[in-house]
Amino acid sequence: QVQLVESGGGLVQAGESLRLSCAASGSILRINTMGWYRQAPGKQRELVATFGSGGSTNVADSVKGRFTISRDNAKNMVSLQMNSLKPEDTAVYYCNANILTLRSNTYRSYWGQGTQVTVSS
Repeated sequence: QVQLVESGGGLVQAGESLRLSCAASGSILRINTMGWYRQAPGKQRELVATFGSGGSTNVADSVKGRFTISRDNAKNMVSLQMNSLKPEDTAVYYCNANILTLRSNTYRSYWGQGTQVTVSS
């Protein structure tokens, strides 16, 4: 069994910062890509940023220059530093990871439960 547990969401004012963290635990052999997605009310879930196992990152244009993704492979953790937050960043943020477990011979995609980020104007 694999779990992704997120932390760090909350309510902030425009221009302020938040840091999200996600820790993966369970019967993990190897983790490929880890990242963050978000879903605002009435909208589809969208990619925010991902961090590949080789160190490559992919960041959405809408947050480029404001959000930074980092990863700690030893702790199976991924974090998202969000600066200069805007009201349009308001959403539920989900952690995602592609994980190879002891029970599987292929990578599977796992999701966290989501953490609310609300930015007031």
